[in-house]
Amino acid sequence: MRDVKGGRAGGGEGGASRRPYRSAMREEAARRTRGAVVRAAAELFTARGYAATSLADIAAAAGVARPTVFAAFGSKPALLRQVVDQALAGDDEPVPVARRPWFRPVWDAATPEEVLDAYARVCTTIGARAAAVFEVVRRAADEGPQVAELWDALRRNRRAGARMVAEHAAAKGPLKDGLERAVDVLWIFNDPAHYDALVTQCGWPEADFTAWLSEQMRRGLLAP
Repeated sequence: MRDVKGGRAGGGEGGASRRPYRSAMREEAARRTRGAVVRAAAELFTARGYAATSLADIAAAAGVARPTVFAAFGSKPALLRQVVDQALAGDDEPVPVARRPWFRPVWDAATPEEVLDAYARVCTTIGARAAAVFEVVRRAADEGPQVAELWDALRRNRRAGARMVAEHAAAKGPLKDGLERAVDVLWIFNDPAHYDALVTQCGWPEADFTAWLSEQMRRGLLAP
C-alpha cells in the first residue's frame, strides 16, 4: 500500500510486481551471507580461540569483506552470541529450543523416568552441536563485559531449562528430594562440558553417553 499511495513503485504494475521478487532475493542472499559468516566464525573460534580470531579473519574465511561482517552483526561479541544461538538451536530460525521437534519427547513423556530419558537425549543433541562453542565462551569470559555477560546468560539459561524439565517431571510423579534439589541436579548434568569430556575427549559413543546421563539424572531425582 505504501508503494501505491506514495507513488514509489516507479514502474507501473510491472515495477510493483518485480519489487517483492527482488526483495526476496536480497533477503535470501543476506541470509546466506550471514550463514557463511556464522559458520566461519564457529570454525575459527573453536580452532583458534575467541581472542585470537579477528573479524577480518572471519570475513576472509567466509569470503566476504570485513565491513559486511560488521554490518551484519555489529561486533565480535554479537557474532559470538549468534554462533552460540545457532549451535544450541541447530539453525537460524527464531524458534525456542523447548519448541523444537527434537525437544518434543520431553513434553510427551508419561512418567518422570521417561522425562529424564528424553531430556538426556536432548542434552546429547545440544552437546554435540554446542559443547565446543560453550568452551570458547567460558575461556573468553574475561575478555570483556559482553562476553562475560554471554557466559552468565548461558548459565542462567541452563538453569531455567533445568527448572522447566524438573517441574515437568514433578508433574508426572514424585521427586525424591523436592523440586529445588532436582533443579540443582539437572543444572549440573545439562552442562555441555560433560559431552565434551566424555564423548569428544574420552571417545565415548553418544549412545553410551546418553545412557550414562539418563542414569545419573534418574539417581539424582528419583527414589530407587
